Amino acid sequence: MKRIAVPINENGILHSHFGHCKYFALIDVEENKISSHEIVEPPAHEPGVLPKWLAQKGVTDVLTGGIGNRAIQNFNQQNINVFAGAPTLPSQELVTGFIDKSLTFTSNCCDH
Repeated sequence: MKRIAVPINENGILHSHFGHCKYFALIDVEENKISSHEIVEPPAHEPGVLPKWLAQKGVTDVLTGGIGNRAIQNFNQQNINVFAGAPTLPSQELVTGFIDKSLTFTSNCCDH
């Protein structure tokens, strides 16, 4: 099973900057299908907090628009894969495209 985290806004659409999102969609994938979907509110944004928090929630992958290189390193230390440059779409649409490999990632728009 995979558990994919997507930083989202109040409308369930990808928030373009990872560390400033109001919510995360946590989406479980089993046998290449979405098996569950939950919306959670993250703790206050501090360096290194979100990778540990999402790891405790069983996250294996993160789909995001922009994210800093240090944050990517922190996620990798928690054995979480980061896929940056995702398009601004609803979270379930992103995960479906990720599963079926139709999702196109662009460059990471964050440089800090």
